[in-house]
Amino acid sequence: MTKENKNLFTAGFILGLGILGAIDGVVFHQLLQWHHMIMSPNIHLEIYTDGLFTAAFSALMVWGAIKIFRDAKKGELGHNGDIFLSGILIGGGVFNLVEGIIDHHILQVHRVNPMAENPLLYDLAFLASGVVLILIGLWLKKLGQQAEQA
Repeated sequence: MTKENKNLFTAGFILGLGILGAIDGVVFHQLLQWHHMIMSPNIHLEIYTDGLFTAAFSALMVWGAIKIFRDAKKGELGHNGDIFLSGILIGGGVFNLVEGIIDHHILQVHRVNPMAENPLLYDLAFLASGVVLILIGLWLKKLGQQAEQA
């Protein structure tokens, strides 16, 4: 892969981490009100930690955008859409896997849907979605690399 497309992939990966964090925050934390960063009877603490989470994924999206701008300004940014989208999908999948394994299973600070009859099912589906995103991203990356070599 060329340096330019590596830069594009890396920017996509960073953006993917932030975008999946945003989707997680909006859909699960705010709309469904299931997946707060910590489970606590203190709603103010739950909202505060969700706010810290929002700040973190927002910073990732800003970082990804700055990387794109800087690389483009130096003429070191690729233009392969498959490579870029693969970075986003792999970054998003890594977000789901890392967040799910650490927070749901190792630290057990929260569940995806703690009120469900079987919360583990939701946690496992969250992990599975991460694996699916990574697999699709790897497939797209391969397609992008093949197009680059053609």
